[in-house]
Amino acid sequence: MTDLDGRVALVTGSSSGIGEAIARLLSLHGANLVVNSSSSVSQGENVAAALPTDSIYVRADISEPLQCRGLVEAAMDRFGRIDMLVNNAGWTSQVDHTDLEGLTEEIFRRTFEVNVFGTWVLTKEAIPYLAMSPDGNVVMITSVAGIRPVGSSIAYAMSKAALNHLTLLLAKSFGPIRVNAVAPGLIATPWTADWADLHETVAQRAPAGRSGVADDIARAVLALVTNSYVTGEILVVDGGLTQVL
Repeated sequence: MTDLDGRVALVTGSSSGIGEAIARLLSLHGANLVVNSSSSVSQGENVAAALPTDSIYVRADISEPLQCRGLVEAAMDRFGRIDMLVNNAGWTSQVDHTDLEGLTEEIFRRTFEVNVFGTWVLTKEAIPYLAMSPDGNVVMITSVAGIRPVGSSIAYAMSKAALNHLTLLLAKSFGPIRVNAVAPGLIATPWTADWADLHETVAQRAPAGRSGVADDIARAVLALVTNSYVTGEILVVDGGLTQVL
């Protein structure tokens, strides 16, 4: 028996990077997994197949409401329960904060369609089933960009700030379901693989002396889902960088 033995976790955007690390760690602690992505099907299937617990892969784009419902229904059809929802899926495009023309309406809308509207719809679909769990909980993967004026674009930072506040609103309104957020700083993922200069800058400035890795975020998620008396918290995981910005 482990601390999550028999529970079911749905982790969006979990075919690689932070989401994959979260899925792997939760599975190592006994949870059955629903692995998800909007594309990267073979990669997602490989992740699910490699997990030590009962796991499935479900392709779904959370910006499409019907696909959100299908994702939740697939989890219920397979496992009959959902105990944890980790909202990790997100979208961004790099646009300098001073580039008003570069932040097009298309980029702005897509950022919010995935990061905010998609996360909201999926969470709303899952809440009735999370309420049936002895410790139903949601973890939002947000960003320090939702706390400080940084990030890949203004739209991205705004969307993550919205999720941070949504965390507090849901925690207040839907207890005993617990709702928390993890706000990462710069994390080494496939998306940031070619950001060597930025990783070096963070390593020089952050008190921890390095940028983060996906497992840092996975461990933060594990801490939140296994502590049944924590809700409405935004856990910043950035090596102390926001303390010196």
